[in-house]
Amino acid sequence: QVVWVLVCVSTLPLQIKKKQQDVVGFLEANKIDYAQMDIAGSEENRMWMRENVPGDKKPTNGIPLPPQIFNDENYCGDYETFFNAKEENQVFAFLGLAPPPGSKEAQLAEQALILQNGRSPEEHHETPVISLLCTVLITITSFPPSAYSPVLINDTACRTISSVLSTLCPELGLP
Repeated sequence: QVVWVLVCVSTLPLQIKKKQQDVVGFLEANKIDYAQMDIAGSEENRMWMRENVPGDKKPTNGIPLPPQIFNDENYCGDYETFFNAKEENQVFAFLGLAPPPGSKEAQLAEQALILQNGRSPEEHHETPVISLLCTVLITITSFPPSAYSPVLINDTACRTISSVLSTLCPELGLP
């Protein structure tokens, strides 16, 4: 998986440059593999961004501003959504990545799982895949619907993850 950050390296307002630097700085500090796509130097990149950013994330003129963030071809969000996820210690979930073991985000996900089920992951004999699915499901359901992209995360995705977890771990008691 590669996180793509669509940026504009040409002359931009300082506010947009700071937002781009904030996203890239976070990715570098957390050793997350990423690549930048310059929308100023490539008409192809600009068109790809316009086609792949969901309509509700585009301004009234239809042209989204950088930075726009993707995990492979899955839209994660714009800077405001990234910032909100960062404030909530949920950036790895926002990016569609498993949080590093021992990180604040991993600890929050584990605490949420314990609160939800009354038992720790070790008591469930979880595999890393099951743990990741639990983290994703808990993270998805902890955000208000307006905080995540309905293109990437929707009700069907939650039901699918719940179904897989129910099959693998019936003791979780998921619907």
